[in-house]
Formats: sequence, C-alpha cells, structure tokens
Amino acid sequence: MTIASPIGRTQPRLDDGSPVRVLVVDAESSLADLLSLALRYEGWEVRAAADGAEAVRRAREFRPDAVVLDMALPDMDALTLLGLLRRERPGVPVLFLTGRDTAEDRVAGLTAGGDDHVAKPFGLEGAVARLRGLLRRSRAAAPRAESVLTVGDLVLDEDSREVSRGGTEIHLTATEFELLRFLMRNPRRVLSKPQILDRVWSYDFGGRANVVELYISYLRRKIDAGRPPMIHTRRGAGYLIKPAVAA
Repeated sequence: MTIASPIGRTQPRLDDGSPVRVLVVDAESSLADLLSLALRYEGWEVRAAADGAEAVRRAREFRPDAVVLDMALPDMDALTLLGLLRRERPGVPVLFLTGRDTAEDRVAGLTAGGDDHVAKPFGLEGAVARLRGLLRRSRAAAPRAESVLTVGDLVLDEDSREVSRGGTEIHLTATEFELLRFLMRNPRRVLSKPQILDRVWSYDFGGRANVVELYISYLRRKIDAGRPPMIHTRRGAGYLIKPAVAA
C-alpha cells in the first residue's frame, strides 16, 4: 500500500500555527501503524493507543484535536471510552472504525456522540479525508475563542496585546509577545525548538537555532524575575509554560 506525499498540499494547522494532533486508538498494531504513518505524511502529530486505558492516558498528556477510535477494543467498550475521552477533551471530533458497515453500527456510534465512521477494510486516503472534514466542521461550529489567555497568574490579551502577571503589567517586544502567546496557547505542553521556530519565526532566522534559547531567556527575565518560575526547560525536548508552584 502506498501513501502519497503531502508536498505541495496545504497542511491543516491550528489557529496558533501548531500541527493538528490526532490520537489513533486500535488494538491492531499493523493498522494503527499504517494509519499513523498516513497522518504523519499530512504533517500532523500522531500518538497511538492499543486499548482504552492507554487511550485515556494519552488523551491527558497529548490533548488531541481529533480521535480515530476502533469500535472493538480488548479492555473497554468503545462508547464508554468515548465518554471518558470527551471528559478530557470536550467536543473533540471522533472518527469511528467499525468492523461492519451496517445501519446499526452507524446509529450506535452517532448516538453515542461519534462524528463519522469508516468500515474496515478502508482506504487510507479516504480515512484521512474524513478526518479533514471533521476538523473543518468542528472549527466552523466552534464559538470564537476568547482573546484573553490565562495561565496561573499570567494573563495575555491578544486584542490589546497587553501582558500582566499578578496584576503587574509586563512590556514585551513583538517577537517576545508571539513566543509567549504560542507557549500560553499550549500550557503544560513541551514545544520543541523546530516547532517554535516554525511558528514564531517561520524559519526567517538565518539558521541560528540559538535564537529560541535567546528569546526564552528574554521572556524569563520579564515573566519569572523575582517570582516562582513558569517557563521550564525539558532538556533535549523543548520548553513549556505552566502555573507556578507556590514557594
């Protein structure tokens, strides 16, 4: 089975410029691997889980934007798992994988809150196209996001471009503001240097990868100076922001 390259194709991204995150839940490792590969060719980030318990853990850590969910799992009813996933990620679009293309399966999945389904065996391009459609519809139905981002006592207003921590105003340059906004739109999530470079600089930085370290240090001086730290380094992985732990 061949998978077409997405080069030259528009790759869906989130409003903050980060790639779409998809969780694939299927006990068939060969199928999960193939589908994950196809989705990565789309430029999306993918995590896989082989059962319901692992899927819940992955959802908490990975915070997926869409889920591909097999109706037949070894440890948990798929509809029960759907409810647990929606507790972690309310409104996340779900594409069911069913063993049969019957009206009964379709009705059961849609009644439980699934958004679409494909029957096994299926074509990878068709499954990817279904996911693209789900993501478009979920974005169209979503209310306008609030312009104010809050992480702990740190507040960023995207409209007025004002930033404060603990009620104290913080003045940032345009680049510092974009970097902080990207971090705050992904709280508790480790962002790699390539992700940050792509989102904040669009690779217009002359190849100097240390620009990320430099601007992180600028932010720390302004955000964390004299306060419990919020910006953290995960060595070899990247950076994240999270509420400060009281001393």
